[in-house]
Amino acid sequence: MIIDTEKLQKRVMENKEKHGFNTTDIKFDLLLLYGEVNELFQAYLKQDQDNISEELADVAIFLLGIAEMLGSDLGTDIVVKMKINEERVYDQNGTKHVKSDDEQK
Repeated sequence: MIIDTEKLQKRVMENKEKHGFNTTDIKFDLLLLYGEVNELFQAYLKQDQDNISEELADVAIFLLGIAEMLGSDLGTDIVVKMKINEERVYDQNGTKHVKSDDEQK
């Protein structure tokens, strides 16, 4: 399934507005995101697959909302960052850098 992150970001914000949830305080939503990541971690430790799926969705929903509040397109941000990660190499010490032209050949 291909998803339109721009539409999802807007839908997340519409739901937040509909329910009177925070739509402006980014620090507050980052704290709530931290709580959702902890809930995901706890579900993982218990190997509770149903709850893992729900908590993964909660984490994604918070990220989409935060991206919308910041005026950022999370889908584009992910694609750009994946490209950077794909070009990244690590030396023997674990130090990362982007591939040079010589390394790409």
